[in-house]
Amino acid sequence: MDSPPQKPVVLVVDDAPESIDVLRGVLSADYQVKAAIHGAIALELVRATPPDLILLDVMMPEMNGFEVCERLKANPETAQIPVIFVTTLADAGSEARGLELGAVDYLTKPYVPTLVRSRVKSHLALYQRHLSLEQ
Repeated sequence: MDSPPQKPVVLVVDDAPESIDVLRGVLSADYQVKAAIHGAIALELVRATPPDLILLDVMMPEMNGFEVCERLKANPETAQIPVIFVTTLADAGSEARGLELGAVDYLTKPYVPTLVRSRVKSHLALYQRHLSLEQ
């Protein structure tokens, strides 16, 4: 008997537990959702078991999301993992910075569940295609 296919893993990195809960509620039907409450934990989790996609808050204590993204993109082992910023920073400068650092998308809070689901789905599909082309 075949085991059911594994759900893609989405890592949510946010210092606000309520934001993690909202995203888990939006995504858990289709994805295995893991969470980290700050950047250092996120980097450790990614190194140990790389997720298929990362939803990353910008404003966090100790290490902000921009710095986390920069570190992920600087490491050849994690550089290809798609990062979507999820933040209250709705200004064009912050969005441009996030995209320049290598994020594939930028969503602002409050979340629109259908948009979150569709962006996660499309970026995961692109990532899977990229991986299969590399093989």
